Amino acid sequence: MLQRLYSRVLAMSAGPYAPWWLAVISFAESSFFPIPPDALLIPMALAQPKRAWRLAAICTVASVAGGALGYAIGYLVFDQLAAPLLHFYHYDAAFARFQATYAEYGLWVILVKGLTPIPYKIVTIASGAAHFDFALFMAASLVTRGARFFLVAALLRRFGDPVRAFIERRLTLVTSVVALSIVGGFVILRYI
Repeated sequence: MLQRLYSRVLAMSAGPYAPWWLAVISFAESSFFPIPPDALLIPMALAQPKRAWRLAAICTVASVAGGALGYAIGYLVFDQLAAPLLHFYHYDAAFARFQATYAEYGLWVILVKGLTPIPYKIVTIASGAAHFDFALFMAASLVTRGARFFLVAALLRRFGDPVRAFIERRLTLVTSVVALSIVGGFVILRYI
């Protein structure tokens, strides 16, 4: 079922309403949808490299807006709506581990998890459930989601098809290196 859904999302990237679908998928993925916007962003940026920055901006804005919905789900209706949603996607254990980490490292969790392909909906819902500061959550989401999507767009714009294959095989590695660089930069700034 997930493979069919992925194929369908990929087919949307070639249609005339592709930027709208990109926004819808980016929004939904941040709160409840299982397919990441990269499924649309990658083929669209490859097809029109000059539009890569615009496409990354669409992903960023829509993803952060969707993150606000995920936050609201966690904040307002966690027990009624979010807990069953997390259970449906088999994220129960991941969410329990996340909550324990979140209590100590909230901001760092948002910054790191927002860059990686780990489902961002876990972060958004958990932030609301933990009643994390909303303005700080939104600012961190903007930074981290923007960094992720603009990194993908920059790589696709610069290197094209060969980087698509690399990103699809090693997206976790690429985004983890960027996340570590950002965290390292903050650590250096804090202790220097």
